[in-house]
Amino acid sequence: MATDARGRAYVPYSNFRVGACLKASNGAYYMGCNIENAAYSPTVCAERTALYKAVYEGERQFDALAIIWDGENYAVPCGVCRQALAEFCHPAMPVVCANREGEYKIFTMGELLPEAFTAEDMQ
Repeated sequence: MATDARGRAYVPYSNFRVGACLKASNGAYYMGCNIENAAYSPTVCAERTALYKAVYEGERQFDALAIIWDGENYAVPCGVCRQALAEFCHPAMPVVCANREGEYKIFTMGELLPEAFTAEDMQ
């Protein structure tokens, strides 16, 4: 599903497509792609597109995330995406990071963002 989402990417500037698929705890899947903008700061990553779509639909608990992109290395979330995901995803949640060939490596959210800033830090 992340591969299908990658095909929907809007990337007229970088031509670098990214797709993500977030699995909610209730078994629903939420896909996202990167969406570029001529002014780079409004650009949104695939991971956040999937996350925000799921949250908008009422989801608050997730079991897994898969990401695939056009690069040779594994597709790992950027820092902003890691922080956004940490708001809703348990540190033990698996994140499948794939390259354009479909080769992958699995990380946990905790490995990707150790010592995450969470709601507990706001108290």
